[in-house]
Amino acid sequence: MATFPITKRGAEMLKAELHRLKTKDRPEVINAIAEARAQGDLSENAEYEAAKDRQGFIEGRIKEVEGKLAAAQVIDPAALDAGGRIVFGATVQLEDEDSGDQVTYQIVGEDEADLKQGLINVGSPIARALIGKEEGDTAEVQAPGGVRHYEVIAVRYV
Repeated sequence: MATFPITKRGAEMLKAELHRLKTKDRPEVINAIAEARAQGDLSENAEYEAAKDRQGFIEGRIKEVEGKLAAAQVIDPAALDAGGRIVFGATVQLEDEDSGDQVTYQIVGEDEADLKQGLINVGSPIARALIGKEEGDTAEVQAPGGVRHYEVIAVRYV
């Protein structure tokens, strides 16, 4: 089984989701099925069908999260020492060479990526262009709007 990288924070988020699914969502849907079943004829019972569909989704998500946690390679960005190079988990401050705008991103796993929070997927075009760069380097990113050039201002491991 292939492993995939995930930050310590991302692994904790998946563990919390798994706990919620097993301790809250699963019992709720079981109760909903029992209540719908108590109403009688199941062939025309929309609540029963909806609860069964929800149960299928929850059980599928539990299997998916358990599989991801089993295959995860948990990386603590604070424990990294990549000598100033950009690697998975690094927080990077960039300056757009055209506009002068500065942005800060952390390179994270697929499940924890959230652009609004500055968390970018390690497989994204910008992350792929940044991996291996150091402060002062320029990264060329193929974006939907054309090629963009970013200068690496700072690299931190937090």
